[in-house]
Amino acid sequence: MCFHFSGVEAKQPNSAIRKCVRVQLIKNGKKITAFVPNDGCLNFIEENDEVLVAGFGRKGHAVGDIPGVRFKVVKVANVSLLALYKGKKERPRS
Repeated sequence: MCFHFSGVEAKQPNSAIRKCVRVQLIKNGKKITAFVPNDGCLNFIEENDEVLVAGFGRKGHAVGDIPGVRFKVVKVANVSLLALYKGKKERPRS
């Protein structure tokens, strides 16, 4: 369950705001931060959406210049985020 959108500032020497979402896991109720890949993919995610997250890089460690982020968003509302981004599929209307 997605409940909060945030921008995580990249570590030095890079300068950027990486788009992330706070997600509450259904399995155990833990709250994690997940990275949203590709430019503009944050527009496809709404609050209270069910998202599928996958590991992001080195087992249990943060990746690259994004501190504390260990997961990435793969699916939104059971539709691939990449397919939404490329325009191959549309978000299901609920």
